[in-house]
Amino acid sequence: MKHKLGMRTIKTAIGATIAILMAQSLGLKYALSAGIITVLSVQNTKKKSLEIALLRLNSTLLALGISCILFLLVGFHPVAFGIYLLIFIPIAAHFKLSDGIVVSSVLVTHLLGEGYVNLSLLINELMLMFIGAGIALIFNLYMPKMIHQIKKDQDDIEEHLRTVLFCLANTTRSQSVSIDEEALFLSLANRLEVARLRAEQNRQNYLFDEMTYYAQYMEMRTMQYHVLTNMRQTLGKVVMTLEQSIMLADLTEHIAMSLHEFNTADDLIKKTKAVLTSCRNQELPKTREEFENRAMLFQYLNDVMHLLEIKRQFIANLTDEQVRKFNPYALEEAIN
Repeated sequence: MKHKLGMRTIKTAIGATIAILMAQSLGLKYALSAGIITVLSVQNTKKKSLEIALLRLNSTLLALGISCILFLLVGFHPVAFGIYLLIFIPIAAHFKLSDGIVVSSVLVTHLLGEGYVNLSLLINELMLMFIGAGIALIFNLYMPKMIHQIKKDQDDIEEHLRTVLFCLANTTRSQSVSIDEEALFLSLANRLEVARLRAEQNRQNYLFDEMTYYAQYMEMRTMQYHVLTNMRQTLGKVVMTLEQSIMLADLTEHIAMSLHEFNTADDLIKKTKAVLTSCRNQELPKTREEFENRAMLFQYLNDVMHLLEIKRQFIANLTDEQVRKFNPYALEEAIN
């Protein structure tokens, strides 16, 4: 099986090599540890890399402080190292420094191996941490842009949503469930999960710029997906085609054709309310079966309203900056 070298792998290999060479050029002891720290510090996003670097620096300061006191009191003995771990690990966990426990403890073993503590040796350990984490942070400043792929995710998701809505419209009109329905919903769910993770990773790659829009968008579409599953389950309980079935099928198709990233859904909500009013004004059901089926269709219509309200709320919650930055014209300029 062929495996492509990922960007993170390449950055890790080059970064670790540079970290070792830099530590060696400065005459630091245990220079290889700088490379290991780089390997452990390269992350998938800029924010995560910065968080890890700061966390491990704080963890190292805490570890060196505790170990110095213990080694001077107990001696440079494996027992002292065990006591250090008993004290350091709970404290690090309490202050949410757990990701730095392993790296910091490796640096502490250098003190144990040397059998003494002085300012020069402490500076040596701090420099190893600075170089290893610093090189990783510098290399993580470059992240491939994901806008093209995220826009493709959006297009694919919206096309999936249209297909699902047309499928539900057909079921509403004919009470005939498409053989592809299960596959359609499963495909949409998988696509949303992949796109959601990509959008969140993209957000984490911006340190000083607001980039929550795509994550918000994917969350909105995920919420709509859950409503669609409710609509599907409701239709599964309808066993007869009524006048209201045709109205709801036409409405669902209209929503599918109007589906768009920046559609405020206001007009669609007005149309849905009009259908709701029309259904309420119609003659009451004559049989129990008709009553039960119309009740299910009424629930379906309420779900349609919820589906549209989710979109309207998403648009309403966008900031002026987001509207300016992420409208289709601004996006086209940013991508080209």
